[in-house]
Amino acid sequence: MAENQQPYVEGGLIITQSSDIEHIPVPSPLIAVTGPHKRLRFGWWATRWMLRLAGLRATYVTAHTGMPPEPVHGIVIGGGDDIEPAHYGGETHPRRRYDIERDRFEIAMISQALKCNLPMIGICRGAQLINVVAGGTLHQDIRPLRRVTSNRRSIWPVKWVDLEQQSRLAQTMERTALRVNSLHEQAIERVGGGLTVVGRDRDGFVQAVEGNYGFLVGVQWHPEYLPYRSEQRRLFRMFGAAVVRNDAHLVLREPRLT
Repeated sequence: MAENQQPYVEGGLIITQSSDIEHIPVPSPLIAVTGPHKRLRFGWWATRWMLRLAGLRATYVTAHTGMPPEPVHGIVIGGGDDIEPAHYGGETHPRRRYDIERDRFEIAMISQALKCNLPMIGICRGAQLINVVAGGTLHQDIRPLRRVTSNRRSIWPVKWVDLEQQSRLAQTMERTALRVNSLHEQAIERVGGGLTVVGRDRDGFVQAVEGNYGFLVGVQWHPEYLPYRSEQRRLFRMFGAAVVRNDAHLVLREPRLT
């Protein structure tokens, strides 16, 4: 290993450069996909399939499993329970379901991924958590605020999202209006530093953000449930292309939580 390319450790994460790990055979880039530890994992299987179509391998990680021993080349922060409001200055509600361990685990992942410019997609809760890590806040319940869009939850396309014409997302999806599904009751309110809003629904709620550098995309809908939509498949292909171009790798050495 070259002296000027020593790995560094911070927050339980080891960051290396690709030249540090050339001795590790990697048949194709490996993507860490986060999700709940105990609940059903339909989102994981759907995400794995979309990543596979993009030429990527995937591994499922939680606060209990930890990260795999081999380098991770990109991260997908999946959907799930609400984020504990203390992370963005909000109030906890007794009827909401939180996953404190998952929050802690994924916040560490996102923080270090941002530092080493690792390609990352945030889906639903994942987009919200990326925003929180960047210093943003959330609407805790948008249901009474909706005027045009429906509160009906569905994995099928039920609402329109308008994309900024010059955004990477619009250029990749080759359109500025998308018909998407909706499974959320919360949404990004104040946007965190280093993020730009590139998509809103017809009520004006944030539906997509992009990082101002590297590859970072957060979407409020669930593209993994829309494999029959070519524009949603293109999102994962764009992610795969960014992973191949990137030269940073992330390895998490955090102990398992029990």
